[in-house]
Amino acid sequence: MSYSTRRGVLKTLLFGGTALAAPSALWAVEYGRGEGMPWAPMRGDPPYYGTTEARFFTPDERAAVAAISARLIPSDDDGPGATEADVVTFLDRQMAGFYGRGQHWYMKGPFAEGTDTQGYQSEYPPAELYRHALAELDAYCRAQDDESFAGLSEGRQDEILTGLDEEKITFGAVSAKVFFDLILKNTIEGYFADPTYGGNRDMVAWRYVGFPGTRYDYRDFVNHGGAPIPLEPVSLMGRPGWSRP
Repeated sequence: MSYSTRRGVLKTLLFGGTALAAPSALWAVEYGRGEGMPWAPMRGDPPYYGTTEARFFTPDERAAVAAISARLIPSDDDGPGATEADVVTFLDRQMAGFYGRGQHWYMKGPFAEGTDTQGYQSEYPPAELYRHALAELDAYCRAQDDESFAGLSEGRQDEILTGLDEEKITFGAVSAKVFFDLILKNTIEGYFADPTYGGNRDMVAWRYVGFPGTRYDYRDFVNHGGAPIPLEPVSLMGRPGWSRP
């Protein structure tokens, strides 16, 4: 992919509404989606708007998810990919939190196949969908190649991901296509989301597309016409907080 095309695609994803400064799990006015307020009263604790450092993936699952995200947004000479942005940490924290539990969704039956405009329709919350799908993906790879997904060549990984996307590879317990679409969406979110949520490490994605982050005032750049904005990006938590591993 050429420089302009690759950068243009990622920039379109950033500004096109798929992934803004916050992941979709945080599009709500209620803190923690029913988990209560993010601080204790009368203690002076500042509210925390990011995700906790909880973990959901097993080591094997984390390796598979890291490999998948690395193929969905690959690293090359043109710019950073999901690996440099540490997207897997973003995904791990999302699956460990209320988004992974589907805490804010209606998750009872009946379960029918939805239309393209109806959004997520699985009977499993995202974390359980990931767990079932990763187990089936691992079984498929070991049956076909006698190797885990993370241990395959990049070319073979691309073939399998294409098979999931085009529904040439199917799973038993969950939909392989639903899993592919969800992890693609979550990977894009982790690449562009504010670093306080675990991804976009050191704001590499924002630097790549020329997005200055959560600055107060953009009036000098209202008519920039999509050109990169030459300002040091700023995170929701301020500069000291975004490089924490």
